[in-house]
Amino acid sequence: MTDSALSYRHSSAPPTADSTVVEGTYRKVTLRLMTFLFLCWVLNYLDRVNVSFAQLQLKQDLGLSDAAYGLGVSLFFIGYILLEVPSTLLLKRIGARKTVTRIMLLWGGISTCMAFMTAPWQFYLARTLLGAAEAGFWPGIILYLTYWYPSKRRARITSRFLLAIAAAGIIGGPLSGFILQNFADVWGYRNWQWLFFLEGLPAVVAGIVAFFYVTDKPEQADWLSDEQKRIIIDALEDDRRLQPSNAPSRLLTALCNPRVYVLAAGWATVPLCGTILNYWTPTIIEQAGISNVLHIGLLSALPYLVGALAMLVIARSSDIKLERRWHFVASTTAGAAGAALLTLLTHNWPVAIACLSLVSISYFAAAAIIWSIPPTYLVGDAAAGGIGVISSLGQVGAFFGPILLGWVKSITGSFAAGLLLVAVLVFAGGVIVLVGVPRNKQDA
Repeated sequence: MTDSALSYRHSSAPPTADSTVVEGTYRKVTLRLMTFLFLCWVLNYLDRVNVSFAQLQLKQDLGLSDAAYGLGVSLFFIGYILLEVPSTLLLKRIGARKTVTRIMLLWGGISTCMAFMTAPWQFYLARTLLGAAEAGFWPGIILYLTYWYPSKRRARITSRFLLAIAAAGIIGGPLSGFILQNFADVWGYRNWQWLFFLEGLPAVVAGIVAFFYVTDKPEQADWLSDEQKRIIIDALEDDRRLQPSNAPSRLLTALCNPRVYVLAAGWATVPLCGTILNYWTPTIIEQAGISNVLHIGLLSALPYLVGALAMLVIARSSDIKLERRWHFVASTTAGAAGAALLTLLTHNWPVAIACLSLVSISYFAAAAIIWSIPPTYLVGDAAAGGIGVISSLGQVGAFFGPILLGWVKSITGSFAAGLLLVAVLVFAGGVIVLVGVPRNKQDA
């Protein structure tokens, strides 16, 4: 702990604070930091998945098959996987302010430049560079939350951060549909080019703002009173005392902990649901009989809305009961059921939306739950590196998912076989976490 932090621990403020003051403190932190990070994640995720709408015309202009499109989507995860751990460790060293600035500037710049692609190789290169640019954002924010929130608040605050993905889906679908419908051949550019340009530029602006706005740690927050700083620092210190005495504190020790790989296996099932939701929802809705791009965009928002609401309920229940395993299994089971039912019901659009909503529940709720587990038994470098390892290994599913679904669609003309495999893997991931994670965090 820093000398600054110690000074707040021994300040003249009372040893305990009124619950109203405590809640007011965390409300202030959430409004100040999480609102901005929420916006960054919305812009980030919007730029990641808008390719699912662009592909409706992009594939024809660049000469991409379904398999080639799936490959391009998956290439995103090569740089992402390779740089997750280094980027998360770098955040621990240089802070969230510089890290978010770097990621948003690079991300926004690359996404904007995708508007000028003219060949498949440029699509592949752009997707690879996007993954490298974003690497470390998600696990970095998970680590960053441990600097501000004790464990009993993390599932709920993580769920609120994950709402940004839902917001990107809810906003992005109608917005992308509007751009595609109304910007066709404006100033001689294709509608998908305008899509990348108009949705990529705001990320650049957010990167500039981040440098002046984000605060790395509570003791550096000049917008908090001394009492508010003490409340946060004391809560975090109390949280550390509840961690098991043998909690890994060095990266190499964490890498030898089998639970890191159990959580990585569980986390790998979440991006599989994300592959269906983020990259193939417009195609599934189109195959269900909806041809108008604006209507596709509007309908694609519904599963995100259902998933977001379910996530808030499930995450709150998990925090109140301090139970993670069964909440995670319930979430993954919903996703597995949705993926399996999609193989039978894709030609009826209302039912297809319902199935996609089950996939969405798994995608959001399972992510909120699983990321509340690692900080309970990883500290120091192990927390930064271990979270990065879990995130990067888990993205293996995200890498192979689009390739698998694109290849199956090209060969068979249907998603059925790929969706069934996803259903099995997602259900298995929930069982692995149930069996491999201790019942209580004190047992970790």
